[in-house]
Amino acid sequence: MFTVYVYTLDTLADWELGYVTAELNSKRFFKKDAPSISIRMAGLSREPIKTMGGLTILPDCTINDIAVDRKSVLLLPGANTWDDPKHGAIIEKAEELLRTGAAVCAICGATAALANAGLLDWRLHTSNGIGYLEMLSPCYKGQQFYVDKPTVADQNLITASSTGALLWAKQIIERLEVFGTDTLEAWYMYFSSGEEQHFFSLMQTLPTGE
Repeated sequence: MFTVYVYTLDTLADWELGYVTAELNSKRFFKKDAPSISIRMAGLSREPIKTMGGLTILPDCTINDIAVDRKSVLLLPGANTWDDPKHGAIIEKAEELLRTGAAVCAICGATAALANAGLLDWRLHTSNGIGYLEMLSPCYKGQQFYVDKPTVADQNLITASSTGALLWAKQIIERLEVFGTDTLEAWYMYFSSGEEQHFFSLMQTLPTGE
């Protein structure tokens, strides 16, 4: 079983998590032999946080509860509060997870936090631009590993720009192997294009009740 930990912090960019958490939680497009998935909201404490969209999230565990093993997945969403030093604790946890081989998936502002900790200095990655990382992360030295794409997967690190939420979700789902290959491709094509043909292609890939 995989445990997906979503780091919760004030001003969390809730829309960036929408695609991936909805699919992993609902399991509506999972293949028959998909591994089990558990989603947990992890905070610095169990105190509620307020997202950028005004939603309240009550963490169900703290970052001390995050298991450091290969079956853990850490999602780091964007937020306007990543420059607060208190978030250094989750970046330390992310470094532990990366060393273990667990997946760490960061989008938008979270990539700047990883960059400032030196975790992108030798890994292929993306963000909202090199200039963005240089502006927000004075310790960043990974320019030669920057890839100008919406999302980049480099082994167990998946990074994305603020515009890459859908593709980021696709890469996370692909790593977890919970969708069939045809289902994942049809899902991505439908949600990225809105074309009716891809919706019916998606439906046709789903397992039957037999």
